[in-house]
Amino acid sequence: MPNKHEELPVKSCTIEKLVTIPTDVDKVLQGEKTATRRSGVYADIGEVMELQGTKFKVEHIYSQLLGEVSDTDAQAEGYENFEAYKDAILSIHPGMKWAPQMRVWVHEYAPVNA
Repeated sequence: MPNKHEELPVKSCTIEKLVTIPTDVDKVLQGEKTATRRSGVYADIGEVMELQGTKFKVEHIYSQLLGEVSDTDAQAEGYENFEAYKDAILSIHPGMKWAPQMRVWVHEYAPVNA
């Protein structure tokens, strides 16, 4: 289990950039995607992002090595399994090589119930 209480670095981007790919936005709205991995921190815990009028609250942020990503993690990202997630990431970033020792920041979020 990741350390969900580790100290977070200063945000390197804004929450508006956390989920931007249209298919990913659709997955979040349909409840199929509840996490996003980024190379930096894009939100603060408790911060709210809005996608097409629906609000989602960031509940957890923690670091993880790409080599630690499991099928369960990939499913939270909206993919069937790890291999599908890895293939998608590599297709989004042409020329990128999969680096198992690369540290990423996991942002987990859930809908805000009105």
